[in-house]
Amino acid sequence: MSEKPQKSDAADYSKTLYLPQTEFPMRAGLPQREPEILKYWSDIDLYGKLRETAQGRPKFVLHDGPPYANGNIHIGHALNKILKDVVTKSQQMLGHDSNYVPGWDCHGLPIEWKIEEENYRKKGKTKPDFRDSAAMVAFRKECRAYAEHWLNVQREEFKRLGVIGDWDHPYATMTYPAEAQIARELMKFAANGTLYRGSKPVMWSVVEKTALAEAEVEYEDYQSDTVWVKFPVTSPAHGALAGASVVIWTTTPWTLPGNRAISFSPKIAYGLYEVTDAPADNWARTGDKLILADALAEGVFKQARVTSYNRLRDIPGDTLDAVECAHPFRGLAGGYNFVVPLLPGDHVTDDTGTGFVHTAPGHGREDFDVWMAHGRELEGRGIATTIPYTVDENGALTDHAPGFTGKRVINDKGEKGDANEAVIKALTEAGMLLARGRLKHQYPHSWRSKKPVIFRNTPQWFIAMDKDIADDGQAKSGDTLRARALRAISVTQWVPAAGQNRINGMIANRPDWVISRQRAWGVPIAVFVREKGDGSAEILQDETVNTRIADAFEKEGADAWYADGARERFLGSRANEDWKKVDDICDVWFDSGSTHAFVLEDPVHFPGLAGIKRKVDGGQDTVMYLEGSDQHRGWFHSSLLESCGTRGRAPYDVVLTHGFTLDENGRKMSKSLGNTVEPQKVIKDSGADILRLWVCATDYADDQRIGPEILKNTIETYRKLRNSIRWMLGTLHHYKRSEAVAFADMPELERLMLHQLSEQAEVIRRAYAAFDYKTVIASLAAFMNTELSAFYFDIRKDTLYCDPPSSVARKAALTAIDLICDAILKWLAPVLSFTTDEAWRMYRPDAAPSVHLTLFPETMDGYRDEALAAKWETIRNIRRVVTGALELARAAKTIGSSLEASPIIYVADRALLGTLFDTDLAEICITSNYEVREGEAPAEAFRLDAVPGVAVIVEKAVGRKCARSWKILESVGEDAEYPDVSPRDAQALREWKALGVSV
Repeated sequence: MSEKPQKSDAADYSKTLYLPQTEFPMRAGLPQREPEILKYWSDIDLYGKLRETAQGRPKFVLHDGPPYANGNIHIGHALNKILKDVVTKSQQMLGHDSNYVPGWDCHGLPIEWKIEEENYRKKGKTKPDFRDSAAMVAFRKECRAYAEHWLNVQREEFKRLGVIGDWDHPYATMTYPAEAQIARELMKFAANGTLYRGSKPVMWSVVEKTALAEAEVEYEDYQSDTVWVKFPVTSPAHGALAGASVVIWTTTPWTLPGNRAISFSPKIAYGLYEVTDAPADNWARTGDKLILADALAEGVFKQARVTSYNRLRDIPGDTLDAVECAHPFRGLAGGYNFVVPLLPGDHVTDDTGTGFVHTAPGHGREDFDVWMAHGRELEGRGIATTIPYTVDENGALTDHAPGFTGKRVINDKGEKGDANEAVIKALTEAGMLLARGRLKHQYPHSWRSKKPVIFRNTPQWFIAMDKDIADDGQAKSGDTLRARALRAISVTQWVPAAGQNRINGMIANRPDWVISRQRAWGVPIAVFVREKGDGSAEILQDETVNTRIADAFEKEGADAWYADGARERFLGSRANEDWKKVDDICDVWFDSGSTHAFVLEDPVHFPGLAGIKRKVDGGQDTVMYLEGSDQHRGWFHSSLLESCGTRGRAPYDVVLTHGFTLDENGRKMSKSLGNTVEPQKVIKDSGADILRLWVCATDYADDQRIGPEILKNTIETYRKLRNSIRWMLGTLHHYKRSEAVAFADMPELERLMLHQLSEQAEVIRRAYAAFDYKTVIASLAAFMNTELSAFYFDIRKDTLYCDPPSSVARKAALTAIDLICDAILKWLAPVLSFTTDEAWRMYRPDAAPSVHLTLFPETMDGYRDEALAAKWETIRNIRRVVTGALELARAAKTIGSSLEASPIIYVADRALLGTLFDTDLAEICITSNYEVREGEAPAEAFRLDAVPGVAVIVEKAVGRKCARSWKILESVGEDAEYPDVSPRDAQALREWKALGVSV
């Protein structure tokens, strides 16, 4: 029946109906209401109350991956922080002490750039000279102030999302205690022998003037110059190869001055080829003898415009290690007069190129590894193994590249310089160029400047991946950082599981960790060194000096390292020795990778996290890390290495990753495309709960999409959920828990709904425990929309509104709705944090001041009744046939509302008739009456193929319309005192009259 029946001419019975009453508004008004709820949470100290109520429970700590403090949050931040909040709230309600301390990454190049741009370049001021201590410290203070400003801005934006955490005491990598601990962690690597200074090729940003780690680059399309180059064979051991050349192919011609070897594979079939015909103006000439991989020879000759060639003989791959060549620039500017050996390498294939790889050990990891692997052998052959420094920090070729000094690989703007053309011209003049071209391919770029990087040999600080770790001075064979990390990965839970394979592959194949940066804003590599003369350095191992440094950082911050007199202050009595202070700063990934050490292990600054005893240590507590999938090579990666190197295990037990947020068409968001979705605008227009619902309804493990249409659908889903909650709150206005009906005494329909509620309880608890939030939303939305609103609530409105105050059926329905409402508000609380808390304080303020202080309902197994559910599945199938018939009758205007109908239900299967025993189908189908007939129905009866043996004819109900319930019944008028209502309604009116309600 309608919730607002029209008045009868005879009497107004509306006061005698239990119509829903609630102050919970139909229109949410979230943009206005949510800030009020945030203030309420602050007023009651919700975070503090959560910690108090959870004392003694097992801890579930989500350690926050620090966002970078340099701008307003974007939709990716919103997704990330909402997911974290849903984790912590749901784990708290599952029975844990789920603490959350937010944090920020504050050091690094982007902030330096902003300070240089805003405080210097725009004002025409000269950038400070960092060799001056005062200038360095002053600049660092400017960086600190900038980071602090954006930390505060982002904090308020994150809080507005409804995220509960210790916002008054966050962590930041730039706080003095944090900087001190980062320095201590680095000192541990120095103590265990894995920190070292070495000369290796690293990715170098010419624009940013610093080394970069893999996590700081992204691969973008780039057009490279390509060349095929001849290296003349000079070794007398291969007289048959006299006059021949080994051919290499490279996409970086500028690295050829750094060439020291050629790599080959013993597994590849090679041949000696002779050019028999070529155009007169060609670089490849008739008579040229070339050594190539057989699988690639045809492609090389085509690229070289060779019109005819012969294959002269096999060149066994296992004989090539005796071949020596001359450098193609031999004699140029008096240089390159050295032997170029051929070295076997596992990285060489015959998929592309020539089957030979130009090897410049100063310009690539594989080149370096091959060169170093053969170091002793080469020295035994009289070949110098020193790696040249052919390019400087500005991307200019040095005097280690005779004939090309000063040529730029990349200029200060990140644009291609003149080095390639100079090299190609020299190759042409030397007669060593076979062919040239261009190739568009994926090439590493700095993710900050978006400019290409170069591989450059330069002294840097590294943490060794494959050196035995000397804990307490004792090294155990095979106990390397790589081995520890791979072992830790295997005992960590990865959500989704594919994350394990991804990070496992990265750790298995990664080079040593380059941790030094040539910048100003960061934690210094706070060690003292003594030069060895070969590019390496001895690190001072003095606990007194280390303690002095860490204590100073704790009180003054890392600026103390750059202050006047710092060397003498920290070295103390050793200042007269030849120890040099290192002024490089740490990779910011080392900063963030160390956060577990100063957040999860610091009871002074973070007392709420004190006493964590993880399962890996035999305890019951869990630590989770949660970030985007790119962090397998970022924060997850650096945290794993840092903790394994210093503690022998991962800093986490569970790692959850989410994808990236795209627009509705699956495109990457970009301001230039105008397809960004700003969380601030969504909140202003629709509210944070809409964003939260979108996050949890999507498959976060994959890339998600968002846009106007998707948000419109999310708002519609929210509206339906809210309306169901509102109706329950309004109906429960009339409920007295003292009149609750026991489960065993409830009608079948209530027991059925509580059976379904128990099924939901199992699904929801399991989904929350598995971090499967899309299942939570999908399951609850289906239950609330289909099983409750469209079925149960619709059926029970007549009983709830119209039954007498004494009605057991009405009280049983209210009891069931109370249990359902309690469960739903709790289950939705981690997702719709504002909406459920507003509803809760209207529903059960006596139970807890916030729904977030409650636990999910315990087991509901006592409500399970599979036999009842099976019976009602049959009843509901019959109802579907009746409903379908009523819809057709309404469309034909045979009836108006379903209460005008009295369907005749034909049942051909006698077994079904038993199912319908004691079932009021008029109540279930919301009609005024009904009739069940056994046997086959007339041909014109309505049928559904999915429900065989059941058919329906819709007839109009016979009788008068009840002025109170609107049912059309023959019994209306039987009660002399109330002749315009049914007997049931007459009894209700008498009871209302006895209560003093005038009717």
